[in-house]
Amino acid sequence: MAEVSYPFSQANSSGGTEMVSQVQWQQMAHLWGGDRVDYQLTSSTLDPGALPFAWRVINGRTISIDAGNAWVGGFYYQNTAPLNVEIDPNPTDRARKDTIVIRADVVKGSVNIVAVKGQPSISPIAPRPQRSPGGIWEMVLLEVDVPAANGALSVYSRASYDLPRPVATPWNTRSTADFIPKGTFIYDLDQDGGDSPYEAFAGRDGYMVTRHLGKARPYTPTLWGVNNQPAEVDRVCWWRWIAPNAYHFNMKLRNSTSADIVTTGWYMQASLPNTANGRTAQVFQGYIDNPAGGAGKAWMTSVTGVTWEGPGTTAVNFYTPAGDSLNVLQGIPAHSTLYLSGTVESDIFTQ
Repeated sequence: MAEVSYPFSQANSSGGTEMVSQVQWQQMAHLWGGDRVDYQLTSSTLDPGALPFAWRVINGRTISIDAGNAWVGGFYYQNTAPLNVEIDPNPTDRARKDTIVIRADVVKGSVNIVAVKGQPSISPIAPRPQRSPGGIWEMVLLEVDVPAANGALSVYSRASYDLPRPVATPWNTRSTADFIPKGTFIYDLDQDGGDSPYEAFAGRDGYMVTRHLGKARPYTPTLWGVNNQPAEVDRVCWWRWIAPNAYHFNMKLRNSTSADIVTTGWYMQASLPNTANGRTAQVFQGYIDNPAGGAGKAWMTSVTGVTWEGPGTTAVNFYTPAGDSLNVLQGIPAHSTLYLSGTVESDIFTQ
């Protein structure tokens, strides 16, 4: 029969079966989750000796591995007591890299911890795990450097661990994040339609929005250091979080009047959607589109935006080239538009 499905309460003529072979189980069960140690990394700090499958070298060539549980190749594995794994000697003049793996052997019908021996080489490479459905499927726990001439072993963790499952909320995402484990992604799906959906992360350093998932957000920038500023409809900024503590913005400041907007002090600046990190200056590029030639300026003029180094700032300062220098932008001519865009490292952790 071409069509087979399982498991059902009883076999039937439509291809349904009640019994599941080991191979069929693996085909089904590996979809439930990837290979991982059954332990969620939710703490701010971790003690390696307290983790599942913690290890130590004893008697020179024996690695003792503590208890732990894991999911490998669609099968669940439990080690309930310390288990010793022997590493073969290496009397050659070249180093070797071995691995210690959790191996699911479908033919054998069990999951076990075993050492996999590499080849001595000038530039040794650790054996790659086997992943053969219906045969041998491995997850690496440890990588072992085996020096030439039977030198002392060096052991490194290579285990993959579980993590908290992502969760979603229709609203109140920030407050909900206070009650979920560290290391959890949380999604604001905005079921009421009042805002853009976004992804956030409740991590060791705190809560942060990692990216917006819907439309870019509008923002009306305020212009400072000038004799007047465009009407609200002519001050437009679209922005979105694109990564943890980083957002991208596109700003448009249009002077739709017949009068020049003039810089009155030692600066001309506009507000940003979020505070910029001041650990270093941040620089953005833009231009003024001046098709009417207002104020005797060129049709297009380059503009550089700068946030200064120092305490976090919510404003970007405008400058324009003057030979090898940058001068304060003197204004926005009549019937012209200033455009500026860039990616900002924000300062949500007040660094």
